[in-house]
Amino acid sequence: MSSHLNEECGVFGVFGHSRASEVTYFGLHSLQHRGQEGAGIVVSNDDKMVGYRGLGLLAEVFKDKQNLDMYGDKAIGHVRYATSGGSSLRNIQPFLHRFYDMEVGVCHNGNLINSKTLRKELEQEGAVFYSTSDTEVLIHLIRRSKQATFEAQLKESLCRIKGGFTYLLLTKDALYGAVDENGLRPLVVGKLKNGAYVLASETCAIDILGGEFVRDIYAGEIVIITKDGLRVESYIEKNRHAIAAMEYVYFSRPDSNIAGINVHAARKRTGRRLAHEWPTPQADIVIGVPNSSLSAASGYAEESGLPYEMGLVKSQYIARTFIQPTQELREQGVRLKLSAVKSIVGGKSVVMVDDSIVRGTTSQRIVRLLKEAGAKEVHVRIAAPPLLFPSYYGIDISTSSELIAANQTLEEMRVFIGADSLGFLSEEGLIESIGLKVDDLYGGLCMDCFNGDYCAGLYDYEEEFYRKLTPIQQAFLEKRK
Repeated sequence: MSSHLNEECGVFGVFGHSRASEVTYFGLHSLQHRGQEGAGIVVSNDDKMVGYRGLGLLAEVFKDKQNLDMYGDKAIGHVRYATSGGSSLRNIQPFLHRFYDMEVGVCHNGNLINSKTLRKELEQEGAVFYSTSDTEVLIHLIRRSKQATFEAQLKESLCRIKGGFTYLLLTKDALYGAVDENGLRPLVVGKLKNGAYVLASETCAIDILGGEFVRDIYAGEIVIITKDGLRVESYIEKNRHAIAAMEYVYFSRPDSNIAGINVHAARKRTGRRLAHEWPTPQADIVIGVPNSSLSAASGYAEESGLPYEMGLVKSQYIARTFIQPTQELREQGVRLKLSAVKSIVGGKSVVMVDDSIVRGTTSQRIVRLLKEAGAKEVHVRIAAPPLLFPSYYGIDISTSSELIAANQTLEEMRVFIGADSLGFLSEEGLIESIGLKVDDLYGGLCMDCFNGDYCAGLYDYEEEFYRKLTPIQQAFLEKRK
């Protein structure tokens, strides 16, 4: 696990556009923040399916424009960060499966929490897996289904997998999208000016193409797009939506909307609430850690009446630090990525607003940067509760031993990162700031990383979770009983 949060993945699909591969490229480009390890596109026409994928950023994978020259009016694409399976070309999606009776492309965002059990069961029945990714499990389930149609086989198979996920599947004549039964991972439908439909992890991908938002795909729903139009059905008895709070806190772009709530506005409200819960009257300025914390920092500054300054500058020409394969290279990446503005922070008491602390090493380095630049004091304010628990639904924070909040008290964390004070937003503060209305459709937010409440269960991870609980985690859970 790296010193900061690791993204999930991003998925995009289009149906009914003569330049489907290029549309998918631009859609994926807007989702690049969700995965920087690899990318791929599969295109379908009425005759055959072709695909291309590779390791690296989207622009690196498709730097040879011939790789985008894939004819077809429908396509799916994927940008990847590995939450399950290793980092190799074999695991880069979309996968393109060629069977005697059909071809199907598939890509997936999230994590299946019963994939180990299902994989073992399938292998015992003779299945041979090409990759180590849990994405492939769904295809094996589909091929073993006794249902009469592909759509029925897909629905039956979706009922067997558990966790947080969105799947896109492409055949020669249809595009399918599915969301897990709790709605943890987002999927939206849009329509382009020429009438083509698109599916995407975030609304920003629809906006960048000049499209119109149609609707969210809710918990336990499947969307089917063919030449006859669009249908949305439930494949399982609906549970109320439990959107992952981390989509608002960190993962999604600020210009995206989730369940009708703008991400930037939600983050700004967390900053305002943080200023009430952890005021810093002796401070001179407020700064944000670029980029995902800037909205919260502006909210903190406005509510506290302190000047909002650009005290940290981020290089736009380096990938996020977690993508580096070793800790030494990650730390070098932090030094290359951020620099403190001495003329702004020198001699000042600074409030540094960030969205999270994972291991604490990145926060430690940033505090040191500010103090080396002459900051008199650095007060760290985190616009979310402490990351106390692992997440098994598609976020790569699954090791309790490396979560600083699971192993240290607030004061110990403050000392470790070198801050003059440290404060986290409360659970209630985060929930109220996001402002998701609880009703028949939305059951609220999934706060698993913050409070250990796993709404989709733990399945294959349950024994490991309880065996590795730290004393701080145990005390937290006892208090919540």
